[in-house]
Amino acid sequence: MKKFLPILLLAFVGLFIFSCDNDNNSNFVDHDTYSHMKDVNGTLNSGNTYSINVPINIESTDVVLVYRRDVANGNAWQLLPKTYYLTGGRVLDYNALFSSQNVEIYTEANFNQSTMTSSEANTYLNNQTFRVVLVPASSAKTSVDYNDYHAVVKYYNLDESKVKTIKVN
Repeated sequence: MKKFLPILLLAFVGLFIFSCDNDNNSNFVDHDTYSHMKDVNGTLNSGNTYSINVPINIESTDVVLVYRRDVANGNAWQLLPKTYYLTGGRVLDYNALFSSQNVEIYTEANFNQSTMTSSEANTYLNNQTFRVVLVPASSAKTSVDYNDYHAVVKYYNLDESKVKTIKVN
């Protein structure tokens, strides 16, 4: 019995040593960036070269997601880049570029955008709402579908009632 007790104690301690593995890289949480979002309202026109600039402050490794509110489709949020095919073979693209201090939301087209009808301009250029969502880079490797705005809000536990709105131009 005296020889059995040290072996049992060693086995018991060994069980806890191997179960306490600190290699949890798959569960890493980035604590320097907190997910948050803000809305930007503005009009894209020739005066601002069909672009809107939004000041931000993030780490250079973090991720910026930009969604456009598509009023024509029931106020759905659509991830940029997004292409719209207009009549007559015209193509309008929404896109976004970002750095650690700025997000530029802009349109490009295979036609002169100033020739859009007033109906088209009201749908695609005037009084547009974009939602800028800032997320930690470490979480960007997850299985969340960034095309699904509601999945992003749920995954990052974002509170839509606290979204601040910035009005530009």
